[in-house]
Amino acid sequence: MWTAQEKFSSNAHRAPFHTGFDTSHGSGLDPAQLHRVLDEVDYGLMVVDAQGRLHHVNHLARHELASGRTLLAHDGVLMGATIDITAQIQAAMEQAQRGQRRLLLFTRGNRELSMAFVPLSHPLETDNPNVLILLSRQSTCDNLAVRMFARNQSLSPTEESVLISLCSGMEIPEIARQNRVAESTVRSQIKALREKTGCTSIRQLLLRVNALPPVVPALRVITPVAHNGGELTQP
Repeated sequence: MWTAQEKFSSNAHRAPFHTGFDTSHGSGLDPAQLHRVLDEVDYGLMVVDAQGRLHHVNHLARHELASGRTLLAHDGVLMGATIDITAQIQAAMEQAQRGQRRLLLFTRGNRELSMAFVPLSHPLETDNPNVLILLSRQSTCDNLAVRMFARNQSLSPTEESVLISLCSGMEIPEIARQNRVAESTVRSQIKALREKTGCTSIRQLLLRVNALPPVVPALRVITPVAHNGGELTQP
């Protein structure tokens, strides 16, 4: 299915890259530690080669592949759940091989998945580059940092629940019905939220929450998917 693109050539030599960090005491993170780092990011991350083979899949990307809703892995190759999705992924990969970045948006049922394709080398380099695929972030209310934020701001359990409901897009009447309280009670809780967090409006509060670091919840059970040389890795 995947066709490698024609290689680009260049006589230029790559200049050494200086990070500015002292590496005299070691060679940096080992692969296992790096994999753990990537698993803690609240975005799905995949590294794919020119033939569509998965070289690394982090925790959330494994979860997405295991669900089979939009994406899946077949014999270690990234594919779509439909022929059309597979064709779009292949076209985006071919563009990434030419050094172009591409964004795809898929809607399956009531869930939207976005995919950003980023080439991992300069288009004039001689080897076909691997491509980084970033998947859309989980729902904001699933971000562990939201609960950490609630505790940092000394929110009560009820106020934290209201905050999470707001993050999930619920309106005041919906929150009131869900919690079996009057709408005036929810408004009072939102007022307390704004006062404790120093936000002048719900919009400002949600913008602040959306800017929190993307932290994956510590407790997670995900079906393992073959990657990284064919090994099965569980979170």
